[in-house]
Amino acid sequence: MEECSEYRCWEELLPDALGLIFRNLSLQEMLTVVPRVCKSWSRVVAGPYCWQEIDIQEWSQQHSKPDQLIRMVHTLIARSGGSFRRISLSGLPNDSLFTFIADHARSLKTLELPRSGISDCIVEDVAQRLSNVTFLDVSSCTKIGARALEAFGKNCKSLVGLRRVMHPIDVAGKLCQHDEARAIACSMPKLRHLEIGYMLIATKAVLEIASQCHDLKFLDLRGCWGVDNEFLQEKYPGLEVLGPCVDDCYENNFWEECSDDSDDDSIYSWEFMDDDYYAIGSDDEGIWDNGQGLEGLEVRFYGGASEGYAGFDWPPSP
Repeated sequence: MEECSEYRCWEELLPDALGLIFRNLSLQEMLTVVPRVCKSWSRVVAGPYCWQEIDIQEWSQQHSKPDQLIRMVHTLIARSGGSFRRISLSGLPNDSLFTFIADHARSLKTLELPRSGISDCIVEDVAQRLSNVTFLDVSSCTKIGARALEAFGKNCKSLVGLRRVMHPIDVAGKLCQHDEARAIACSMPKLRHLEIGYMLIATKAVLEIASQCHDLKFLDLRGCWGVDNEFLQEKYPGLEVLGPCVDDCYENNFWEECSDDSDDDSIYSWEFMDDDYYAIGSDDEGIWDNGQGLEGLEVRFYGGASEGYAGFDWPPSP
């Protein structure tokens, strides 16, 4: 009996300590496995302890239904209690969801929204609510341009990192993006890390950025074929420059990740359900995977009176 008393039960760990542990798990495991272990663990994943960083980048890349992406973002931000410091997702579908994120961004430091459908107008409207952001990723956001970049720069005074990497198809039909380079140079003077791969810019535009951003340490120019790298290196020998000529197979990797050739739309397509047991003390909806992405986990769905409700059978213990 004395030996047993030396060991503390897992459920007695402080919630913030459990949260640090659970953050090492995958999104699927946190939303489908942990809540079933015990009530105390279920409460932890339903609260803010696990959602200081909301990273659904991989899941959203495989997810083709905007309504479920919207519900996922709403659910996780609600669980964070508005205290999330990082959010990373791909393909944000509309301005309203971007506004929702900005409305709850009081603690937000890292904002990663590649391939999203946000517009210049909405960025200008809500950028003042993103004043604490220090790193921004708006790669392949084709509906924004110099106006949005300028709005981000003027309102995010502590911005030190920007990723604005394009795909050649994103810039097809454009003559140049010198206005975007000028917006970066004039509104983001504290930048230390800048990635602008495949943007249609020339040496003069890059020199303007380098001359205005005095703290710049790293510059990614892969695919910026109009830039004279040798001249740039001579002018700024302390600046680490990647590109323009780098064989990184960017185009092939990009389209392999985003391929629509698959006929199976159910991969990473999670269903939502209401279940008081799995959301103790919360009105959040549960999020369940269809099982194809979980190794060793058998998931079975059952039909019911409504398609919006689903359950699954837990596999027997080994």
